[in-house]
Amino acid sequence: MQTSFSLAQLADPQTARSEQVLRACVHCGFCTATCPTYVLLGDELDSPRGRIYLIKDMLENDRPATAEVAKHIDRCLSCLSCMTTCPSGVHYMHLVDHARDHIEKTYERPFADRMIRALLARVLPSRRLFRLAIGGAMVAKPFAGLFDSIPALRPLAAMLRLAPARPATRSASEGERRFPAKGPRRARVALLDGCAQPVLRPEIDEAAIRLMTRMGVEIVRPVGGGCCGSLTHHMGKEEPALANARANVDAWWREIQGEGLDAILVTTSGCGTTIKDYGHMLRTDPAYAERAAKVSALAKDVSEFLAERELPVPVIPAGLRVAYHSACSLQHGQKVRTAPKALLAKTGFTVLEPAEGHLCCGSAGTYNILQPEIAGKLRARKVANIERTQPQIIAAGNIGCMTQIGGGTSIPVVHTVELLDWATGGPSPFPVPLLPAVAAE
Repeated sequence: MQTSFSLAQLADPQTARSEQVLRACVHCGFCTATCPTYVLLGDELDSPRGRIYLIKDMLENDRPATAEVAKHIDRCLSCLSCMTTCPSGVHYMHLVDHARDHIEKTYERPFADRMIRALLARVLPSRRLFRLAIGGAMVAKPFAGLFDSIPALRPLAAMLRLAPARPATRSASEGERRFPAKGPRRARVALLDGCAQPVLRPEIDEAAIRLMTRMGVEIVRPVGGGCCGSLTHHMGKEEPALANARANVDAWWREIQGEGLDAILVTTSGCGTTIKDYGHMLRTDPAYAERAAKVSALAKDVSEFLAERELPVPVIPAGLRVAYHSACSLQHGQKVRTAPKALLAKTGFTVLEPAEGHLCCGSAGTYNILQPEIAGKLRARKVANIERTQPQIIAAGNIGCMTQIGGGTSIPVVHTVELLDWATGGPSPFPVPLLPAVAAE
C-alpha cells in the first residue's frame, strides 16, 4: 500500500510504525474471510481491510476521528484473526491500537458512552472497586431490561447480565507473595497478579499454583504488580495502560535482578498478549525500553510453560469429553495453538475441537459490554458450535471467554489449568461431580 506521510508526521514513533504496517498491506482481502464482524455484518468497513483504509485516511490527513470512523473501529474485536490469515504479515494490532489512541484524543464521544468507558477504565483494573461493583450489580440485575430499552444505556444492561450471580470471592492465598516448590526446585517464575480474573474466578490461579509447586516450580507474586493494562489499552486510554505496564515491569525487574526468573507466567491470555507487547509499548521510554523488552521475552502463557515440562501422572479416569475453546488472544495474539490441547490429551481428556474455532466468542475485553448486540450474536454462534460436539466440559485459557461462553450454556466452563490440576491430584473444579458419569461410560 502506498502512503504519503510527511517527514514531520513520520517523526512521531507511532505514526512511523503505522506507516510500516500500512505499507505491508497488499489489499488481498484474505482477512475478510476470517474477520468475525465482516462475517456477521458483511460491511467492508467492518473488515480489517476496510478499517485499514479508514485509519490510513485519518492518520495521513492528520484529521480528527469522526463518528463514522469511531463506529467501525469500535466494532473491531482486536481478535487478531486477520493477522493469522494475512499472507503479507500485516501487524494489524499495532495499527488499530494507534487508531484507538487517536480516536480517544481527537473525538468527543456522546456523554453516556464517555461515562460508561470512564467507569470501566476506573473499576475493572481495581480489584477493590470491581468487588464493590459486583455487589452492586447483583442488586441492580432486575433493572437490566429497563437499561436495555434505552439504546445509550444498553452497555449497562450487558454489564449487569455478565456480572456473576454470587458475591465476589477472595483467594485463600491472596496477599501471599511466595509459594515454595515442593521437593527440589526446578524453576522459579513470577505469576501475574492481575485484576478482573482474581475477582471473578480466583480458583484459576490457585490451581496453577498447586500444579506448578507440585512440579517443583517456585512461584512469586512481586509487590507492586497488578493489572496488565490491556483493558484500558484497548479503549485507547494509553496513559493508564502504560502506567500499569511500568508498574509490572518494575515489580518483575526486582525479581529478575534479585534471585532471577525463568519465566513470567500469565493465566489470562488477553493479558499475556499485552505483556508480550510491553517491549513495543514502552520502546520510546528510555527508562523502561530495555527492561520492558526483557519482560516481554520472559512472558509465557501458563500452557506454554507447562508444555515444556513433565506433568505429574494423571489420577482420574481417562475419557472425559472436553471441548477446547481457543481464545483469540492465545491462538492469534500469541500463536499458542497446540500446547493446551496437547496437555489436555496427555492427562487423559478426549479433546474436541468445535467448528469455526478461529472466530471470536464476542468477549474481547470490554467488547461484550460496549458492543452487546454483536457480542451476543458471536456468543450464540460459538456456543452452538461447541454444543454440537456434545462435550461434558468446556475448557478455555481466558477469563473473558469463560464468562462470555458460560453465559450462553449450562455446560461447565473451566480454565485449562484447572483441569490439568484436577487430573493430576488437585481438587475438582466442579460443584457437581463428573467422574461417576465417566465411570458409567
